[in-house]
Amino acid sequence: MAQHHDHGHGHDHDHHEEHEQLKVLGFWIFVVTDCVLFGTLFATYAVMMNSFAGGPTGQELFQLPGVIASTFILLTSSFTSGLAVLAMNKGNVKQLIAWLAVTGLLGLSFVVLEVTEFMHLMSEGATMATSGYWSAFYTLVGTHGLHVTLGLFWMTALIMQLKRRGISAVTRRKITNFSLYWHFLDVVWIFLFTVVYLMGVM
Repeated sequence: MAQHHDHGHGHDHDHHEEHEQLKVLGFWIFVVTDCVLFGTLFATYAVMMNSFAGGPTGQELFQLPGVIASTFILLTSSFTSGLAVLAMNKGNVKQLIAWLAVTGLLGLSFVVLEVTEFMHLMSEGATMATSGYWSAFYTLVGTHGLHVTLGLFWMTALIMQLKRRGISAVTRRKITNFSLYWHFLDVVWIFLFTVVYLMGVM
């Protein structure tokens, strides 16, 4: 009877492991899909790079100091998300929540700066309808900003889960996935900053 119970328990454990592996695989499929999405948006932007239709150009309207501040904030948030993972590995739930909260505040600051930039550009007459260039710009930069916003909701849900359950195998996997997602958004932003902003003002 005990042997049968052990066998059942072992089967449940295997099923749980399989389920966790499927979730990890699902996450990586999501990241690969996102790579394809951003790749397509970058390609569209490259095609539309000089399609100003007589409207304003990025060179005329971009305010680099604000964009550099945004870049610094996002890079710092990537560092703090790494510190959150270190706190998790030490089993320190309070530190983990604190570093996630700092990462969230930095991410929120980034989104606020991006919305402010969009409002400035629109007030200067650069809307999605102005030209092919601005349409591609808003789609690319806005999609990245939307991903950061989704990351903030995900982070909030993780903090709530950690307060309820602490560090478990499930929360550990979720934090690791979140950190990878956040680093991925950082890498995309570095490409975006270089291709859209730096090349846009040259």
